[in-house]
Amino acid sequence: MAEKLENTQWQTFFDRVSKGLGARQVEIEVAGLDLGDEVEAEWVPLTGITYDPKDDVLTIITDRLDHMIRSPREIYVETSVDGLHSLEVIDAEGHRQIAVLRPDLALPPPG
Repeated sequence: MAEKLENTQWQTFFDRVSKGLGARQVEIEVAGLDLGDEVEAEWVPLTGITYDPKDDVLTIITDRLDHMIRSPREIYVETSVDGLHSLEVIDAEGHRQIAVLRPDLALPPPG
């Protein structure tokens, strides 16, 4: 079940999440009536998630792109004992930006 984060928690929450990410991949989808559903990134390595209160920007950082969400209005997260599973951000334009995380696939050593 998703939990709504208060905006006073955003920076601290995402700083803590980024420190404990480990090897994870992320899929980012943007949805809105004027946009339809668009996949921005499909299972790429996740580097971090930050919120900058000065510029009011949430950034999902991957090794291929920085997905910036300006003026987030609501943030919902799904977590468990093994960390963050997903987040949904509703921005100032009413678009829903959804990021789903999964553990990076561990390959056996060559040999």
